[in-house]
Amino acid sequence: MSQQTVSRMEQSDTIEDDMLEKIAVVLGGSAEAIKNFNDDAVINIISNSFSDFKDNASAINYNCELNFNPIDKIMQLYDKKLELLERLL
Repeated sequence: MSQQTVSRMEQSDTIEDDMLEKIAVVLGGSAEAIKNFNDDAVINIISNSFSDFKDNASAINYNCELNFNPIDKIMQLYDKKLELLERLL
C-alpha cells in the first residue's frame, strides 16, 4: 500500500468495510476493534496493565537495584571515545 493511499484513508471520514477488513488482517486484529477504537479506552488499558505489572512485581518480590554509578559509566564511555579518537589520529 502506498503512502498516498494511506494518506487518503486518513483524510476520509469513512473507510470501506473490505478495506478495513484487509487492514485488520495486516494489523493482526479485527475490523470491529478498529471501528470501536477509543483513545481513552486504550490509555485505560495501558495504565491498568502497568498497574498489574507493578502489583505482580511486588508480589514476587522483584526489586530492580542498580549496582553501578551512572556517572562512572559516563566516564567510561568518555574514555572509550577518547581512545577511539586517538586511534583515528
